[in-house]
Amino acid sequence: MDQSDGIRMAVSAAEVYDEFFAPALFDQWPEQVLDVAAVVPGQRVLDVGCGTGILTRAAAGRVGSAGHVVGLDPNPGMLTVARRSSEPIEWSEGVAESLPFEDGSFHGVVSQFAAMFFTDAETAISEMARVLTPPAKVAIATWAPLAETPGYAAMVDLLDRLFGEEAADALRAPFTFGDVDRMRDLLSTSLSEVEVDVVDGTARFLSIERWVFTDIRGWTLADMIDDDQYAALLAAAESEFARFTDGTGAVSFPAPALIASGKAPSS
Repeated sequence: MDQSDGIRMAVSAAEVYDEFFAPALFDQWPEQVLDVAAVVPGQRVLDVGCGTGILTRAAAGRVGSAGHVVGLDPNPGMLTVARRSSEPIEWSEGVAESLPFEDGSFHGVVSQFAAMFFTDAETAISEMARVLTPPAKVAIATWAPLAETPGYAAMVDLLDRLFGEEAADALRAPFTFGDVDRMRDLLSTSLSEVEVDVVDGTARFLSIERWVFTDIRGWTLADMIDDDQYAALLAAAESEFARFTDGTGAVSFPAPALIASGKAPSS
């Protein structure tokens, strides 16, 4: 596979992510994260780990034409999809651990379901605090523990049984920051007045087939599961996951999150 093939695959996965994950999981959170960050019209806001821009676009709508929003992500495929937005957003490729912005550049920093993938979370929080204008706030959403999200706990178990620990661990990864005390301690290294709240949420997919497609073709598993394995996974899921469906075949199960926040300390 040459570089152009890799880029096309990355963009394709990002397109699936944006089209299917957004309504299933992510669209329910942006306004809550922005409320916690106290984002209002006219502000400058940074979204760290913006992905395809789900939270970033909501922030742009919140700050209006008098404000300015920057979405930063290390994944070029995600940013290719994000840049299709008609919102006046500045998109930037970069990592949370080394934000390419001056001290005190933003009135708010937000991040939605990205912190668990930071290479060095403590450094990333320090960087978020650095680019804030005190006493502005950071607000970060992460998933609650896997055990509290029964659909994904079942999917992880099925992946482990069918394909082994590596595939299962890829789906476990988003839930590794689900500990309230861990999040409080992490933010407290660089921020003041830290709060962590557990917030109810729900995962919703049109069908088991749509759920499997979304998780495999729109996530890191896209290059780990071949077509034959995908067919085996779908057949097993159809057999085992009926308990998560209603009479129409639609899937829903609890998917709570943690929303952690803290203020930039005054210098």
